[in-house]
Amino acid sequence: MERVLEFLYEYGLFLAKAVTIVVAILAVVIFVLAASMKNKSDKGELRLTDISDELMQLKHQLKEELLPKKQFKAYEKQVKAAEKAAEKQNLTKGKVFVIDFKGSIDANEVSSLRQEVTAIITIADKDDQVLVNVESGGGMVHGYGLASSQLDRLRQANIPLSICVDKVAASGGYMMACVANKVYAAPFAIVGSIGVIAQIPNFNRLLKNHDIDYEQHTAGDFKRTLTVFGENTDEGRAKFQQELEETHVLFKEFVGRYRPNMDIAKVATGEHWYGQQAIDLGLIDAVSTSDDVILDLVNTHQVIKIQYQMKKKLADKIAHGVSLSVTTMMNRFAERNQSV
Repeated sequence: MERVLEFLYEYGLFLAKAVTIVVAILAVVIFVLAASMKNKSDKGELRLTDISDELMQLKHQLKEELLPKKQFKAYEKQVKAAEKAAEKQNLTKGKVFVIDFKGSIDANEVSSLRQEVTAIITIADKDDQVLVNVESGGGMVHGYGLASSQLDRLRQANIPLSICVDKVAASGGYMMACVANKVYAAPFAIVGSIGVIAQIPNFNRLLKNHDIDYEQHTAGDFKRTLTVFGENTDEGRAKFQQELEETHVLFKEFVGRYRPNMDIAKVATGEHWYGQQAIDLGLIDAVSTSDDVILDLVNTHQVIKIQYQMKKKLADKIAHGVSLSVTTMMNRFAERNQSV
């Protein structure tokens, strides 16, 4: 019995020492990582992807797989000869900078957009242009107003700007699209929705039914027009509607400034249209997908995708991972319950 107790004592002592050493090592590692993270910038990073090169590699791979060996060798010689000729003539292609903007309700993606636009303005030459793929159903006025202003910076810098809409550019999304020199939309892409909407629930009667008082104090007649918990007045509703109408007027004037030949009164009804209809109304200039537009540009320009990525904190990465996991589980659950 004594030997067993002695063994347990020694084992416990050894285990305590081992745990102490491990904890000490972890503490040192965490301290070093924390110090290194402090030295790193919290800003994001700019990434460039040569789309022209990717498409050329794809073409080369397909040619190698599909062509007989003799034809493929002849193709390689032809490509090399064209490259040498371009080097001798010192021919340089203009660049097309491609930006992807997939907007949320508050248009928080504008923080990356402004960095991308600034980078392009800094480096662009006279033969360069910009193509922005916009996908957004709109959202907050101030957010999309700023996003549109970022695109206008390109116009002010005399850099030709094109917008491609593959899925949707409605309301605030179209506010961005109309800034372009040329607007493309896929046949069934949704564009337009030049209008303003606001909706707010009111729980005042519910609070009264449960004998709950709600107080709100303001300075200024219209500091708060409508409220969620207080009792709304006709005067407040009228002022709120007036503000919506004023915002709509500004929206129409903004669109009309960039597309003066469009009948703004006809399209600024809050309605949306598909690409095939939108071209007849002057909302867009051509029906095409972004893929076809890029394939055409590759023949005459070097196409480069530019992307500014914000650095995410560990907590944000974990939250994003959890969100993706939940979304995947919900999608799988929905698929299982769908009838064939």
